[in-house]
Amino acid sequence: MKTVIVIGAGGRGTSYTKIMKEMGEEFRVVAVAEPIEERRNRIRDWYDVPEDMCHTSWEDLLSRPRFADLVMIATMDRDHFAPAMAAIEKGYDLLLEKPMGATPEECCAIERAATEKGVLVLVCHVLRFTAFFRALKNLIDSGLIGDVVHIQHAEDVGNVHQSHSFVRGNWHNSEKSTPMIVQKTCHDMDIMQWLVGKNCTRVSSFGGLYYFKEENAPEGSTERCLDCPLVDTCIYSAKKIYMKDYRHRSFGRVVGGAESTDEQVEEALRTKDYGRCVFRMDNDVVDHQTVNLEFEGGVTASFSMCAFNKGGRRIRVMGTKGELSGDMKDTLSFYDFATSQTREIPLSDAVTDDSIDGGHGGGDQGIIRALRNRLNGERGNIAICTIEETCRNHLIAYAAEEARVEGTVVDMKEYEARLGRLK
Repeated sequence: MKTVIVIGAGGRGTSYTKIMKEMGEEFRVVAVAEPIEERRNRIRDWYDVPEDMCHTSWEDLLSRPRFADLVMIATMDRDHFAPAMAAIEKGYDLLLEKPMGATPEECCAIERAATEKGVLVLVCHVLRFTAFFRALKNLIDSGLIGDVVHIQHAEDVGNVHQSHSFVRGNWHNSEKSTPMIVQKTCHDMDIMQWLVGKNCTRVSSFGGLYYFKEENAPEGSTERCLDCPLVDTCIYSAKKIYMKDYRHRSFGRVVGGAESTDEQVEEALRTKDYGRCVFRMDNDVVDHQTVNLEFEGGVTASFSMCAFNKGGRRIRVMGTKGELSGDMKDTLSFYDFATSQTREIPLSDAVTDDSIDGGHGGGDQGIIRALRNRLNGERGNIAICTIEETCRNHLIAYAAEEARVEGTVVDMKEYEARLGRLK
């Protein structure tokens, strides 16, 4: 059994802790730090954590001599670095929610500290552990499509998800969280590098905040949805999103708990950001962005992130012998140049491990199982991302943001040298 300290018991921390609990005797949470009482008490009750091991902040727990095997950090983006560095210094292995750090300098510092201390830091690149991307990786590595030449990859954020999380929600402002390309799509930068299997050499990027700004507010609209004459017709009406269509999915974040009454929700929409007009927030993160990447050997990739769609991920991987494509459903499509035929490949035919089920297409369960196996000495899981690879792939995202803001093409060797990562 591996003992765990949980720091941050919001959506991600709770999801991972629940999976650990469902695994029986593999893990046991022995301490929790979380400022919101309801969340903290939920973890406490699941594992009968003593009251003196339940805290509102992490400092007291990590100031003690090492008393557990693993620290899980699932706080907000800008609250990852300090507890991560403290845990590494104490010699803890670490499960760290993405992004790895809120700046490229923080990413490099965590990498250096973990390497020097010799501890495991597993950043939650959960897409690697989904059935879809494991199958895609296995088929590419088998040589089915020959050499990879180009990847087209898209993350369709979804218009409601954008408005909920990145306009009204916790990740709406890059100074308070991280840039969109880091917070939302560092997953995708990691996935493209993992599939290609080579280092990224150059990055360019374009995009911005197109729609969710005051100049696009409908005539006659007001600061808050419930007071607005357009409340029943606006696409982004908080009444429509939170009191009708998404009654059970989004209310927890609106009122701070999983269960809520209509009266509590209405009060929250009158007082919290989730009830404000999406065109009158202090949001600055992009609602559309493209990234072009060049890898060693001349392999290229193009990535697109956009809010204005239903939502989902789609990918095409083009090789010298054929093309693989899919959208995270149950099959991959393979077009074979030799036969000029297309056939569907079930994911079950291309994945041989036990990571196929549940949240994030099985990724949440898969990474916790991989963590368990790694802590027990297993070294053969190709989806496990080393701290060096994690840092390098996060830097792709940060370089993409620099390229977008400054209108430049970023050379990755020069970028990493500037950060002191390359000697």
